[in-house]
Amino acid sequence: MFKGRDRAASSSAARRSFLTSSGTLLLWVLLMMPAGCSDGRPVLVNVSGKVVFQGQPLTAGSVSMIPAGDNDFQGDAPSSQLQLDGQFEMKTFPWGAGVTPGRYTVILSSELANRIRRPDYGLAEKSPLKVIVPNEGISNMEIVIP
Repeated sequence: MFKGRDRAASSSAARRSFLTSSGTLLLWVLLMMPAGCSDGRPVLVNVSGKVVFQGQPLTAGSVSMIPAGDNDFQGDAPSSQLQLDGQFEMKTFPWGAGVTPGRYTVILSSELANRIRRPDYGLAEKSPLKVIVPNEGISNMEIVIP
């Protein structure tokens, strides 16, 4: 009779240990599932257009979009090199072409801003260029520098 109780107690302890381990494993799986099902990539939408200064395409530089403080995405600022015709297509490193929807301040590379004598356009805290990117993105946006 004493041996039977030991075996029952031992079996009960093993069952509790298994349930605790299983519960811990289940909790771990549930916590990891959202991270495992999503690779953390932000939703990106197309933003492309042209930069114009004094009626001419602006080239030999880059344009960047600094996320506003209330944007969901606060990673690297989307940017693009300006093409010979002033065209750009924003990319978000390391995710690829596009920008997350939200509010942004648009800036020029500091060298470009200084070259056209508009240094404020190279500083996020001073640039007057603001844009709201909708869920549909923006095609053919024209950024005019006065």
